[in-house]
Amino acid sequence: MRKYLNVISAYTIMLGLIILVGFLQSWNVALSILNFCLISAVMTMGANIQWGYAGLINFGIMGYTALGGLAAVLVSVPPVREAWQVGGLNMILCVFVITFIVFSIRYIIKKYKKSNQRGFGITFIIIAGIIILRLISAPAIESIEAVSPATTGFLGGLGLPIMFSWIVGAFFAGALAFIIGKIALGLRADYLAIATLLISEIVIAVVKHEDWLARGVKNVIGLKRPVPYEIDLQSKEWFINLIAKINNGSLNLISGTLEKQAALHQLVIEASTVFVKLCYAGLFTIVVVILLIITQKALYSPWGRMMRAIRDNEEAANAMGKNVVKQHLLIFVLGSAIVGIAGAMMVTHDGLFTPGSYRPMRYTFLIWVMVIIGGSGNNFGAILGGFAVWFVWIEAAPFAEYIINLLTSGLAENNQLKEHLINSVPYFRYLMMGTGLLLIMRYRPRGILPEEIKHS
Repeated sequence: MRKYLNVISAYTIMLGLIILVGFLQSWNVALSILNFCLISAVMTMGANIQWGYAGLINFGIMGYTALGGLAAVLVSVPPVREAWQVGGLNMILCVFVITFIVFSIRYIIKKYKKSNQRGFGITFIIIAGIIILRLISAPAIESIEAVSPATTGFLGGLGLPIMFSWIVGAFFAGALAFIIGKIALGLRADYLAIATLLISEIVIAVVKHEDWLARGVKNVIGLKRPVPYEIDLQSKEWFINLIAKINNGSLNLISGTLEKQAALHQLVIEASTVFVKLCYAGLFTIVVVILLIITQKALYSPWGRMMRAIRDNEEAANAMGKNVVKQHLLIFVLGSAIVGIAGAMMVTHDGLFTPGSYRPMRYTFLIWVMVIIGGSGNNFGAILGGFAVWFVWIEAAPFAEYIINLLTSGLAENNQLKEHLINSVPYFRYLMMGTGLLLIMRYRPRGILPEEIKHS
């Protein structure tokens, strides 16, 4: 009973802080924080099942997040017909060449045991494949990127609803995790961490520099939304009447007709942004709840107990006949797929894809801090960590600015010390994050909501 009270208390405090932001700042800010908290919660669940369930260190979260974002572009953006006409056939041919290379290598590995023939065969196929791919793709890429580069310059996507990308993002991230896992999961934990970090940087480099794929650093903007647009809501009669009804008391205090119309118009504009963010919050909450139910059932299933046994003692698990590498591969793929969903959700919320914004601090380090602070091995703890850390990350700057202005209120505006402190406000989030992490590791080393094993 006590653990449930701890969970309820922790989430009540977190909800109260978000509501407080709504009253003190604005509901737009509060709902923006809530939405990104929910997205971060999905990321932390993915990282938690890898680290908390199986003890796998994944420093490549940034790469899987970017793949989810790429999926949002490839699914929702309409195809660029001119680009497909000048280079589409060659790019399709490249896909067949890559498939042939993969199956050829697989055939050689199965046919020949470890020998010089095997090594020479694989090397030859890879080198020849790279040369052929280069010959086919180079002119096609040049032609594609030359098609209206200011607005397109890429192949585009399928033109489907963007929510389909949440599934595709999971597939992209899971597929990459499978490839990495097949190579690195048999190695030491630190080697796996290095491999995931390296692959993550490679993914970001490809997304940033291959303009034909998703415009690179030129960014893709104006992605289709799964929720209404603010401008459309502002012209809907039912929405205007709803806002007028909600604010009937305050509007009746205004005597002039023109003044009342102007006030109603302003209220409609503000309410439209709040309504859109509430719609996003509803969608993201559904995803978080579904994933939480699935991960909780998995955690306390025989499979979950087996994963924790492998995590705690691999040698004993091996001795009992458990295929440790196979189980690690499975959970590595599942965790990465969940991170891919979060990446697609984030691009869906922003309405744009910006490859240059993917940085290790935000999309790897911060996610790990969330899991550590919340409590690894506990899904509720990981989600709470996502909420708490993201809240501090956003509100640290406004809080620091308020404190600095309060403490330096007696100083002149051009005082050097005051100016220095005000200019240092953006860095206070790092100070607060580091301090919070140190305090948690000192006094709550297992996190705010630590792992609790349910005995059957």
